[in-house]
Amino acid sequence: MSRIITKSIVYVVAVLFILLHGILLLREGIQYLIFLPLLLLALFIAFVRLDNFLLLIVFLVPLSIPLYSFFSDLDVNLFLPSEPLIIIAFLIFLIKIIKSERIDYKIFKHPVSIAIYINLAWIFITALTSSMPVVSIKFFLSRFWFLVVFYFLTAELCKNYNFIKKYLWAYIIPLMIVIFYTIIRHTSIGLFNQDAAHYVMGPFFNDHTSYGAILAMVIPVIAGFTIDRTSKQGIRFLSLIILTIYIVAFILSFSRAAWVSLIFAGGIFIIVILRIRLWMVMLIALAVFYLAFSNLTEIVFRMGRNTQDSSARLAEHLQSISNITNDYSNVERLNRWNCAIRMFGERPLFGWGPGTYMFKYAPYQISYQKTPISTEEGDRGNAHSEYLGPLSESGFIGSLSFLAIVIMTLITGFSVYRKVKTKHMKILVLSLILGLLTYFVHGIMNNFLDTDKASALFWGFTAMLVAVDISYESVKIGNNNKD
Repeated sequence: MSRIITKSIVYVVAVLFILLHGILLLREGIQYLIFLPLLLLALFIAFVRLDNFLLLIVFLVPLSIPLYSFFSDLDVNLFLPSEPLIIIAFLIFLIKIIKSERIDYKIFKHPVSIAIYINLAWIFITALTSSMPVVSIKFFLSRFWFLVVFYFLTAELCKNYNFIKKYLWAYIIPLMIVIFYTIIRHTSIGLFNQDAAHYVMGPFFNDHTSYGAILAMVIPVIAGFTIDRTSKQGIRFLSLIILTIYIVAFILSFSRAAWVSLIFAGGIFIIVILRIRLWMVMLIALAVFYLAFSNLTEIVFRMGRNTQDSSARLAEHLQSISNITNDYSNVERLNRWNCAIRMFGERPLFGWGPGTYMFKYAPYQISYQKTPISTEEGDRGNAHSEYLGPLSESGFIGSLSFLAIVIMTLITGFSVYRKVKTKHMKILVLSLILGLLTYFVHGIMNNFLDTDKASALFWGFTAMLVAVDISYESVKIGNNNKD
């Protein structure tokens, strides 16, 4: 009897949906109702299998498109279709936490989580004291649901090694679609046309800097899959092919900051593999810092004389990083950093409010620091720094609390690397650390954590390290699940 009732309900709902859709389509021309079945399916998956729903979100993140790509005059922006699904996952996971459904509360007590609480709490406080409260509350809410889904929910699920691999591949595979799309567009214009490299990845990415940053984060992970001999030969060979494609895409991104970040991560990889002592690394770093500081005048003078503009040639392109004379991208970045520092000087404790930099920095520009790409309209990006941006928007506590997340994540990562015994887990953990390191370095020159694409990787990688740290001793995650 229950089956008959269930079938009857399904048929009635289906008929009503068809009739309603037909009426709206014929009378009003409204076609959006066609997406309702997909939304209902997504809700069903979210309630029944939240793990698979998270994988669906991660798969859609690289393919997401900002809402303003369709409606440029809207005040609210979302990433479609990923962010509405993120909000759904956020609400369902909160319900599960309230109901205490098999949640490992060790995650919530972890030092990285505590650093996140402090940072998030201060973002909320400075949103209340913001010069633009509506903008700041939107920023807080976006950061909140990104953290709940990509950090807390992910950490809960990533105590299973197999889920970690699924999460990573769920991001890597769809990003391949974006790579092929970008290269095809780039080829049609001219593969080494550097100007085209700035926009051919649109609308999936705003520009080549965010595109390059994401590629840099993922490359160490794919390289880890390639060298992991515990995986099947076919998987390793496929990983090598994918790694080659990613490296080609990375080179063609012409993102100097991304190249520097990946080179830095490569240096850390060599230090770890050669087991160079920390005190030796610190000694070398101090020596380099001393030499740089003692020759600061000469360095600045030489940078001032460097007129090498960005180029299709790798060596010349890297050389242009230090061009602070006529490379507008570099000079404009210095302009934004100086504005952030001046804004911090005026409001050092609470800042101007999360997400407000782009609307408030214009009056803090100095005429001789402006470039042809400077603007007074607040419509061309942010502070270009994950560290100076919070400094101007949330004061010194905002910046220090974000630095605390970075430091605690690195401490946790290297602690886990020493803790795990199996080779495939060491490869995975080191790959995640190196991926995060690329963003920590890239974050000096750009900031993308307000986007779903960067958040899914940044907080996801962090969550994976925390999950392994919590789970390794109790369930021997590295020994029981090799594939």
